[in-house]
Amino acid sequence: MKWQWPFARRHAHAPLWQWVGLRMSALAVVTVLVIAFGMWLRFAIWDIATLYKLPPAARQEMLALREDPHSNAQRLWQLFERYYDVADFLPGLANRDWLLLAALLIASIPIIVVCGLLASRPLSRQFSNVAEAARRISEGDFSARAKVIPSAPDELASFAMDFNGMTAQLQQYEREVRDSSAMLAHELRTPLNAAMGRVQGMLDQVFPCSDEQLQMVHRQLEQINRLVGDLHLLSMARANQLMLEPHTFPIDALIRERLAWLAQPLQAAQMAVEVRVPGGVSISADRDRIGQVLSVLIDNALRYAAAGKRLLIEVSTGASEVLICVSDRGPGVAPELLSRMVDRFWRAEDSRARHSGGSGLGLSIAAAICHAHGGALEFGNREGGGLCARVRLPRGT
Repeated sequence: MKWQWPFARRHAHAPLWQWVGLRMSALAVVTVLVIAFGMWLRFAIWDIATLYKLPPAARQEMLALREDPHSNAQRLWQLFERYYDVADFLPGLANRDWLLLAALLIASIPIIVVCGLLASRPLSRQFSNVAEAARRISEGDFSARAKVIPSAPDELASFAMDFNGMTAQLQQYEREVRDSSAMLAHELRTPLNAAMGRVQGMLDQVFPCSDEQLQMVHRQLEQINRLVGDLHLLSMARANQLMLEPHTFPIDALIRERLAWLAQPLQAAQMAVEVRVPGGVSISADRDRIGQVLSVLIDNALRYAAAGKRLLIEVSTGASEVLICVSDRGPGVAPELLSRMVDRFWRAEDSRARHSGGSGLGLSIAAAICHAHGGALEFGNREGGGLCARVRLPRGT
């Protein structure tokens, strides 16, 4: 799953004013053309009907003279005077022409209204969908989404997609707050009670006041401090205030460094590690933070996929991004649960996660760091079993 919710934003090809302007202008142009065609048709029918009433000889003479009216203008005027109404040659439109024009205008008004309503319907439906979704969200239903109308303006469709992305994040935050409140209290209470119990035991002289006992208390306090620090990092990332110190470095050196740090637990788990990194791949990022992401993903594989005995770290590059895949051969995760893997305090199996340690914040922190770099953290199941964590990062300069 991407850290940002997967509502693909459609590229806006035409702004809203252009979408509306083009359709209204096209409607006006078509109306003018229809009226002009109607007037031309009226004159064409009148001329054909008049010529049809003429004697054959006069008709042939009239058609010949009309081909070159200046060749014998006097004879042409004689024919007009004999067979045509003089009112037809007066300047301007005759009364019957005005009546026809008025009839065309009156007939076109309902057509214009209907076509205008049909043309603006996608615009109205998209606004209505967003308004309906906003109303449901204001009532506390964070699962509401605005349906995107395919024929709506690109600019408005992108607005609806951004709205859906915002509501999806609100739903995630609401779920995290609801689910993590009890988890947070438990995560803090467990080491705090242990430390307080140990101190109270020393005060009651149940335990000796020794360096060993104080070290136990210190470890519990370190656990609390680490949890508070993780929560602070997540809060800074959510507020887009996570401080980064980017510089360019080779990715293969960082991967091997993090594997060296975790060499002992990897050997203890008997996990065979394979690294596939093309030469000369560098990225511009905060080296320590990206290293933290790699450590989290490797540690996650150690905790939940050690039975698969295999760990693959593969790097590939694109025109503008670097993709780091950390894959294992563990049991994987149910497809419907992949989208929750970066939720705070979430665990696929609480009992197993509790036994193996960890606060449930590691993947959330890794996703936050990727997001702060303009990248994303995604998860998917592998063919043949196992989980694949994909870190997408921009290459930078």
